[in-house]
Amino acid sequence: MLALIRKSLTEKGGALRLAVVVAAPAAVAAAFVATAGWLSPDRLTPVTFMRDFHAVDGSHPGFRRNHAKGVCVSGWFDGSGAATPLSRAALFGKERSQVVGRFALAGGAPNQPDAPGKVRSMALRLMPTNGAEWRMGINDIPVFLVRNAADFSDFTLATAPVPGTGQPDPARIGAFLDKHPETKNALGLLKARALTSGFANDTYNSLDAFLFVNAEGGATPVRWTMVPEQTVEPPAAGEGGQDYLFDDLLKALAQGQLRWRLMVTVGEPGDPTADPTAAWPEQRRKVDAGTLTLTKAESEDGGPCTGITFDPLILPEGVAPSDDPIPAARSAVYSRSFTLRSDETKPPSEITPAAVRSGGQ
Repeated sequence: MLALIRKSLTEKGGALRLAVVVAAPAAVAAAFVATAGWLSPDRLTPVTFMRDFHAVDGSHPGFRRNHAKGVCVSGWFDGSGAATPLSRAALFGKERSQVVGRFALAGGAPNQPDAPGKVRSMALRLMPTNGAEWRMGINDIPVFLVRNAADFSDFTLATAPVPGTGQPDPARIGAFLDKHPETKNALGLLKARALTSGFANDTYNSLDAFLFVNAEGGATPVRWTMVPEQTVEPPAAGEGGQDYLFDDLLKALAQGQLRWRLMVTVGEPGDPTADPTAAWPEQRRKVDAGTLTLTKAESEDGGPCTGITFDPLILPEGVAPSDDPIPAARSAVYSRSFTLRSDETKPPSEITPAAVRSGGQ
């Protein structure tokens, strides 16, 4: 269980462009954070989370404070038109939106070794022709581990390595799980999930609930999933290596396109929208909203995703936040992380430009 828990946790440009990319989402996040009481005395702030990440994975200047090991990808999204009754967002129509994305492993260590059970993420910036972009960070786990930002902070500290042993304190973790049965249940679902052989044939879930708003103003709670068109295979016996997951991704992209279907799950009355630890029933209606196609990988050392915060509150008209508290917390924390790393000297990334050029060979 301890190993599972540790695995589970484990903008450049002109000044004007930076102001638009960072300040606008930060202002939206600040409104949510203030409403939640984050800025009251003795309450959580984004700085608190920087401290928490440092306690778990140490200091790594120039890198993202979480999901630090990653690689940039690019391609496009083709809307199918099937989601337009749910959302008026232009990208759901039958048009093509350019995409910049990132695959990464959870955790703040940028040189961590790859392993089959580590949580993988897909982050995307979808850019439709009308300029109303959509950003998301989705993960290959079925539910989130905690209900809110305060619980995330407490859980992160509970799983931090103890000086001298380098391992978490079982008593501290046990005390947290005793107080939070929802996290204990979420960890069980995470442990039971089917692992795949790599990034390219994995399924990625939004975890959080959002609202799709249609042309008439009707709002529908949704979650979504990127389902691979690649053949799903389990990890090979004995498979491993420092960067083997990324090497396999680079090889796959060097050989051709990779594709996922964006499947939107439509919520019904009673489905929890404010609790990302709770799964929705499997029989909920699903809408095939379109196809994501990825064609190219680039190192974060100069790659197109390096200066992007995949802020989940950067939403197009037709997509809105729900009462789920996690996206607002992520938005504020991402902004703080970006501010810090922008002023730091970054060492070379684990996935170098040379590794990308070689196609993972």
